[in-house]
Amino acid sequence: MKQSSRWGGALKSALVVAAAGLATSSAWAQSADPAPWQLNMGKGVTHTAQMAWEAHMVALWVCAVIGVLVFAAMAYAIFKFRKSKGAVAAQFSHNTKAEIIWTVIPIIILVVMAWPATAKLIAMYDYRDSEMTVKITGYQWMWKYEYLGEDVAFTSRMDRKSDQIRQSGAVPTMVTDPHYLLEVDNPLVLPVDTKVRFVITSDDVVHAWWVPALGWKQDAVPGFINERWTNIEREGVYRGQCAELCGKDHGFMPIVVKAVSKDEFKSWLAARKPAAATPEVPAPAPAVPETAPAQPEAALAPTASGA
Repeated sequence: MKQSSRWGGALKSALVVAAAGLATSSAWAQSADPAPWQLNMGKGVTHTAQMAWEAHMVALWVCAVIGVLVFAAMAYAIFKFRKSKGAVAAQFSHNTKAEIIWTVIPIIILVVMAWPATAKLIAMYDYRDSEMTVKITGYQWMWKYEYLGEDVAFTSRMDRKSDQIRQSGAVPTMVTDPHYLLEVDNPLVLPVDTKVRFVITSDDVVHAWWVPALGWKQDAVPGFINERWTNIEREGVYRGQCAELCGKDHGFMPIVVKAVSKDEFKSWLAARKPAAATPEVPAPAPAVPETAPAQPEAALAPTASGA
């Protein structure tokens, strides 16, 4: 009796947790960054992320409907035609009409899903008309960002606080810092409402640059240049990580993107640029040495001794 009550309490707790998760899943889905126990992918802060979310939701609902129909048909067949009620299995080899139906309908579903998904995929790689270009280079285990044409470049590593906690032996679940292992010393700063082109590569092994709120992920491959773009619609701080196993410290390559207004970005960029060297004042020209006046040739001629 005690055991059954214990199981009943555990089941009740599980149902409460599930209900709470379902109640808040829609709110979590609106956030830019993933949240603990999030039940759906977020909409992100770019048009690219929105397109990915829409394609995901179409596929999700199509699969949900198919799943409901299939399991409902299975349940009906199991209980309606069970042997205990004397059901006898029908004997037939095939049904042409049924075979046509279950071949044509999936093809139609795939075409309906693939057509808009293909258009979205093409748009995700259309980096024409970009207003600025940022080069991203992956290293073991950090990122380097170069604002091409602006003479601004810096590296971005996991922040010192996270590194100290990591090496202290603290239990990760007991760390109170909400951005543990997700904070960096130098975030990538980008302006909002600006189409930014990325050229992505690596200096050593394969990495992958991934910020979920931007709606895409791109491998950084040594010797190759991959191109993507983004246009962030909302100011904020968005976090990601390296998404390709790249060595022993792969889990310590966070990415932080800080989206700011265009005016704030211009000020930040101007402050990051190296100060122009002030030209030195040229030294005065050396004075021309004075020369003795020329003497007549007669004075220069040797005189005869004993004259």
